[in-house]
Amino acid sequence: MKVVIGTQNRAKVAAVEEILRDYPHLAAAEIDARAVASDVSDQPLSLEETVRGACNRAKNAFGDCDYAIGMEGGFMQVPNSKSGYMNVSACAVFDGENMHVGLSPAFETPDAEVMRLVVEDGLNFTEAGNRTGMTNDAEIGKHGGLIGLLTKGKIDRKEYVKQSLRMALIHIDQA
Repeated sequence: MKVVIGTQNRAKVAAVEEILRDYPHLAAAEIDARAVASDVSDQPLSLEETVRGACNRAKNAFGDCDYAIGMEGGFMQVPNSKSGYMNVSACAVFDGENMHVGLSPAFETPDAEVMRLVVEDGLNFTEAGNRTGMTNDAEIGKHGGLIGLLTKGKIDRKEYVKQSLRMALIHIDQA
């Protein structure tokens, strides 16, 4: 069995490698990570666009494999939240016919300026975090992510995206 991941982001690849070990029918899969386009904006600002980006990555990665996995981080509007937005990770698993989608928990950044820079100035989450001084790691998304920073290491980006993959695998695990 072969699984292709539509990203070369180290945190996301490690998440897939770890999660697949928990599923007997996927544990021995050969895993290949490929850089593919999401065909959405650099920083999705809606749940629809975030999910579409994950699905596009899965479809764009599919080829010589049994399953292709796409992951996309983005924002969604959430009523009663302080900034109006929460960050969410979407995962799509494509088998050539069916798309299986899962989402992570969502979180809101406590720094209103970060969201202003994302929404009004078009920066991505990492760029906004760097501009405000929240972090000085230009590649934080490949490491612990801003979620790691905000939770003081209690949950990092790898653990965060693992949740969306587990949710997407519900349908495959029932087969």
